[in-house]
Amino acid sequence: MGVTGILGGRFDPPHVGHLALARTAIDHFGLEQLLVTVVADAAHKGSVAPPPDRLAMARLTFAELPALVELDEHRYSVDSLEARGYEDPVFLIGADELEAFHTWKQPARVLELARLGVATRPGYRRASDSPRVELFELEPHDVSSTEIRARAGRGEPLEGLVVPAVARYIAEHGLYARG
Repeated sequence: MGVTGILGGRFDPPHVGHLALARTAIDHFGLEQLLVTVVADAAHKGSVAPPPDRLAMARLTFAELPALVELDEHRYSVDSLEARGYEDPVFLIGADELEAFHTWKQPARVLELARLGVATRPGYRRASDSPRVELFELEPHDVSSTEIRARAGRGEPLEGLVVPAVARYIAEHGLYARG
């Protein structure tokens, strides 16, 4: 079996930056399979939308990719990796997460269970001292889930920030609406 990539997150909501990271990682690592895990109850940060809505939006976002989108009940990446038992997967994160990687639960064990594929911005030169960490460049996308939630709450358009199906889903389900 080929290389499996794992892209996990709260996806509250998933946006075009997440999609670009997935596409770039598939090409860069020659991923045969991409598992997108929507963390039901993240240990480090709460979610606004409930897990079923975040799962539905992730499925809409990654629909065009050869990706399997699942809900992950594990609060910590190490627990999820141990439960799944993949053979040398690539766990995909952004450069900002690499900066905080030392604060994760059992980071050394995470590196035993998976290589880290770290998406960086062009010109980002920070090297890792671990052979289990590989940097790859990702064109920057000026978008964040926080910004999308705020725009949705104000009733502003979400074009260019999320895929059209997710914008419709947010509107139809009244997600992130204030009041």
